[in-house]
Amino acid sequence: MIPTLKDVQSAVKRIGPYVHRTPVLTSSTIDHRVAATVYFKCENFQRMGAFKMRGATNAILQLSDEERARGVITHSSGNFAAALALAARSLDTHATIVMPSDASPVKKEAVSGYGAKIIECDRTLKSRETVMASERKKSGATFIHPYNDMNVILGNSTAVWEFVREVGNLDVVIAPVGGGGLLAGTALAVNHIDYYTVTIGAEPFGADDAYLSLKTGKIQPSINPKTIADGLRTQLGDKTFPIILQFVSKIIRVEESEIIDAMKFIWERMKIVIEPSSAVAVAALFRNQTEFAKKKIGIILSGGNVNLTSLPF
Repeated sequence: MIPTLKDVQSAVKRIGPYVHRTPVLTSSTIDHRVAATVYFKCENFQRMGAFKMRGATNAILQLSDEERARGVITHSSGNFAAALALAARSLDTHATIVMPSDASPVKKEAVSGYGAKIIECDRTLKSRETVMASERKKSGATFIHPYNDMNVILGNSTAVWEFVREVGNLDVVIAPVGGGGLLAGTALAVNHIDYYTVTIGAEPFGADDAYLSLKTGKIQPSINPKTIADGLRTQLGDKTFPIILQFVSKIIRVEESEIIDAMKFIWERMKIVIEPSSAVAVAALFRNQTEFAKKKIGIILSGGNVNLTSLPF
């Protein structure tokens, strides 16, 4: 069942005390380059540095006292690991994160720094799920999926809700898509706010399963994704995809060089740090800029967590 307007509004109210209302920035240089008016919702300034704090917080807040007492668990090597760890600490519960043994040391340090327990596994999905199932059986913790969970999707929807409340109705909103948690939440809220606003996804050519899924109307597997946008190397879920299929107009694919150029451009011109997955949405704007001329465009900068020892430029 597709969540209602009331569901979105409830999530906005529920998580408000626990997340940042992130700023909206503009750039006259970018407006001139694309001949449009562009607004950036800066989730790179969110707590723990990414939009995923919203979904993790909303999901935990929906648990009963008994469930919170047993803790929460997920498998993630990226931003959701840190988001669930910080949300759990903020909401007086505890988190266990199953992470691949070869996950970035920087990300492991962030997760442990927020007080979560890390259990290492092999890098395969099967290993993640097996290790997590074993731990859940012992602890009774509640599994919260990084994106394929309706409470997570609704939490994510609050970013664009704030966005439109601040800048007014937009002609187009662009968000990156990996597993679809952000794009589904964005499309859902946009549809409830203004039916005439177009929601567009942005995705690397090297990990274009969402593009293929939208084109065929069925979830296509993500086979050996190859992209610098590590947050987008995931596959759509059975809860994110129906919302995307119904409410997303299209998905724009971008080249790796375009992602790097967009990331560098934002760093240099706007003086803010964004990660490659965020840059994918900016790259989509630049790639199809003639399509967006003279329109009011909203871009969701999904996060700013980067390993400064391995920048792509």
